[in-house]
Amino acid sequence: MCQLLGLNANTPTDLVFSFTGFATRADEHRDGFGIGFFEGPGARLFVDTVSARVSPVAEMIRRYPLRSQHIIAHIRKATQGAVALENTHPFMRELWGRYWVFAHNGHLTDYEPKLHAAYRPVGTTDSERAFCWLMQELAKNHASLPSVEHLSQTLRELVPQVARHGTFNFLLSNGQALWAHCSTRLHALERAHPFATAQLRDDELTVDFAPLTTVQDRVAIVVTEPLTTNEDWVALNSGELAVFVDGRRLPP
Repeated sequence: MCQLLGLNANTPTDLVFSFTGFATRADEHRDGFGIGFFEGPGARLFVDTVSARVSPVAEMIRRYPLRSQHIIAHIRKATQGAVALENTHPFMRELWGRYWVFAHNGHLTDYEPKLHAAYRPVGTTDSERAFCWLMQELAKNHASLPSVEHLSQTLRELVPQVARHGTFNFLLSNGQALWAHCSTRLHALERAHPFATAQLRDDELTVDFAPLTTVQDRVAIVVTEPLTTNEDWVALNSGELAVFVDGRRLPP
């Protein structure tokens, strides 16, 4: 299946270290990759239909001075939909005057929700259909942008209706929070002062975060499989929706 990577922080943060390790996994997930990140209320989205190991877009991301509080990345192993740009995650839509970015890992069977004109998929993946349905139902439930807590409550009511069709690991952000839903495999890590050295699992790269951070900094990382060998990653439970704001996981 595909691989997910999300970052949520209380200050604009560099993703190069994590993305370097994440991109090595594209050897087995070579049907495209993408990354979306927020700059204030604005969002940038970069996608390509080839492996992140060889994509010139991925190479640009490694060299780009990318710093953001909200980042979602995805490397694809296609299960539904052709290998095409319109089927490459993350997907992005607007709701209540904010951009929303979504990426999915899994497979949904016989999933054909009723969608109205405001939210329709461009591509042919189960993932984009699920995203459009979530956006549609959020819009039905709230007339304007609610609090993160109310959004989380609504998502906890909506997500099981999709998850009953199969595997529905996903990451979702609107530039305020990061929502992470686990069907099968997702792992989370929170980094805070005192920061230490981290060693990538998939690459011979080590970074000492201490001189690069302040005592106020907090960063949360969510990924399909742990990226480092010497940090305390926590596996999310099946059916769990975790919410991260300012680099910290909110209480359920």
